[in-house]
Formats: sequence, structure tokens, C-alpha cells
Amino acid sequence: MTDATDRQLAAQYEAYPYPARDPREEAKRLIVGSPSHLREIDHWIFGSRRPAGEPLRALFAGGGSGDGTLMLAQHLAWARRPGTVTWLDRSAAARRVAEARAAARGLDNIRFEAGSLLDLPGSGLGPFDYIDCCGVLHHLPDPLEGLRALVSVLAPGGGIGLMVYAPHGRTGVYMLQEALRLLAPPEEPPSARLDAARRLWRQVPETAWLRRNPWLTDHLSGGDAGLYDLLLNPRDVAFTVPALDALVRAAGLRIACWVEPVRYDPDAYLPDPKLRARTAGLDPVQRAALAEAITGNMGIHIVYCLRAEAPVVAPPWEDPAAVPVLREMDGPTLAKGLPKDGTLPVTFDGLRVNLPLPRLAPAILQRVDGRTSLGAIADALAANGVSREQFWRELPALRQAMEAMNRLLLAAPQAPPGA
Repeated sequence: MTDATDRQLAAQYEAYPYPARDPREEAKRLIVGSPSHLREIDHWIFGSRRPAGEPLRALFAGGGSGDGTLMLAQHLAWARRPGTVTWLDRSAAARRVAEARAAARGLDNIRFEAGSLLDLPGSGLGPFDYIDCCGVLHHLPDPLEGLRALVSVLAPGGGIGLMVYAPHGRTGVYMLQEALRLLAPPEEPPSARLDAARRLWRQVPETAWLRRNPWLTDHLSGGDAGLYDLLLNPRDVAFTVPALDALVRAAGLRIACWVEPVRYDPDAYLPDPKLRARTAGLDPVQRAALAEAITGNMGIHIVYCLRAEAPVVAPPWEDPAAVPVLREMDGPTLAKGLPKDGTLPVTFDGLRVNLPLPRLAPAILQRVDGRTSLGAIADALAANGVSREQFWRELPALRQAMEAMNRLLLAAPQAPPGA
């Protein structure tokens, strides 16, 4: 059953499919990110233990103009891995864009379905090994109902990738949304509201908090769709870390990973040993909440979730047969550019963090190519005078730094020859 706000949302995404995309751009680049990067799914959802040859059934609930759908479908195609990616959305305009983008890439592993994720229970769709719901729950009248609808079609052993808005990094947004509800009520046609938003942004005083927020750019570079979605969306709820954790738990899930993990580690920002003694007494959700509160720059939260009763299956970093992979990084190039001081500087939305690396980090990283196993890397280093014991002793420190960045992961295992 729809209400006036729901109808306004539907009208918005028909008028301005989000995000704005031109299918002709597919020849130039693939848009990648989190959640739903194939290497992240392998690592964070399946613990790098689900065979690469096992078909992956994926759902993008609220697929929009197709960024995540195309990313995962293209990753599967490039890796020659079996699977089907189902796009689900009620916007016909967004579907036309997503279908045109898929056609431009020649992808044949995407299935397009029209509808609402709220109708998934009893729909006959699924079950799905992996479900993406990115930027959708915070627009629903009841986010918990939406998340439970996703869980209803989640296959045993599967997982969900979520993205929702976070309040602190969106400072200024809700003030201008309130102003525009007065200047351009949601009952007006989308085009008239958009005109009012453009005019307001040009004239809003320098004291407006959104002018001072450098982390949000949709209203500057996202075109009409970006401006409308940021400032005119009729239903927009932000979640703090504790609120998102409570939502996930109420749906029968647990959070397996906050992306990127290091951002949610308060010790990354607090070197004072007396403060660290206090953070040590906090549980994981409290630690993540503290990081959110002190950094102030988180505008979204991205999490990977598993069923609450699912066993904790950590990626097998101790297995010599495991194959390390880098996400959007080249091992030799990264190794060559590492600073001499033994740290890796990382910047998250203007916040710089220096991650300590072990002495062997350059030697290990230059051998990470997505094909060579940990054991083979240890053997190669041994041939150059580095003991295998030293490799296995220093690997955890490298993992701690770069897995926490969501950059050094383990690949899905390949089937043995003849299997």
C-alpha cells in the first residue's frame, strides 16, 4: 500500500533516475565501489572458502541506474565465473538506463525484474546467495520491513551488502531539506522543485552548513538527479552506528564487516595510551560508534551482513594454498611506492591515517598478483634469503593494515584440476 510520500518517491526516480549515467560512458570505464565488489563478496561474505566455480545468484534490490549490478556482472564475466545478477527496481526510467548500459558492455548474465523489494516475500524470486541493497532502506517507510523482505529470499549461507546514510557526514543536508519543504513542497511537480533547489543553492548564505561540508558533492557534480536526491528526497533517514546495528539485529542478521574496517577503529585516530586503555573496554559496536562520533565525516555506512546464527568463518590467512588479491591496486607498483618510514598513509574523506607495515611488506606486496598463493610467496622469499618463518610471522601485520583498508583480501578458491 502506497502513501503520498511513496508516490512522490516514485515520481522522483522516474523523472531523475539515480545516479545519472550515460550508457556511452561504459566504453571508457567501469564504476567500482562497495558494497558488491566480487572480491569483497568472496572475502567478507564467504570467508574466501566458496569455490569460484560455484554459480553465484545475486540480487540488486533497488538497482537504480545500475552501478552495482554492472560492476558485479562485469566482474563475473571477466573472471569467467558462472552466475546471474538480478536487477530489481520499480523505476522504468532507471531500468532503461541500466539495460542500455548492460547492452553497451555486451553482458548477458543480468536479469531485469520490475517491482519493489517489499514484494519479495512470495514473489517466486530467489533464493539468492548474495543481496545488495544500496541507498534504499533509508527511503522506505519501514526500513526493518524492507530488510526482512530481503532476508526472506536469502539462501542459506548467503549474505547481504547494505549502504545507508549516516548523519554526521551529512551535516547541512537536513537543514536545506527542511528549507526546501517550505519553499518547494513535495506535492509540487519534480521539475518545479528542482528549479527552486537550484535557485536556493545559488543564494544560500555562506553560513549554511552544507557549504562547509566538503564530503558531499552530489549537488555539485551529480547533475539534476544528484541535486534532487540529496536535497529534495521526500523520505531520507540517516543511521548512526548503533541504530544500524540494531536494525540489522532486528532482521535476524549480524554485521560481519564495516567498510572500510579501519575507519571504524578508534585506535586509528587515538594514539594516546590512556585513551586506548579506555577504548579497549568497549565492545565492537561501541568502538565503531566512537570512531563515527570523533571523526565526524562519515556520510554513509557500508556493511556486509550474515544471518545471526551463521558460524563465524574467517578467511584462511594461515593456509599456504590461499591466494591473496589486491582490490584496485597493483602489487609491484604499490610496493615500489611505499614510504621508507614503514607506514602506509591513507586518506578517508579528508582524514589521514598512517598504517604501520612490517619490514617485509614491499617484498610480499610485489608478489601479490591474484594468482600466486601465500605458500608460493613464502617459497619465493625463501629463495632470496628470507626464512619462511619470518614470512608467516610478518604476514599478520601486513594483513592487519591492508585488510582493514579493504584492499588486501583472499580470493575464492579454485577447483582442483580434474574436479
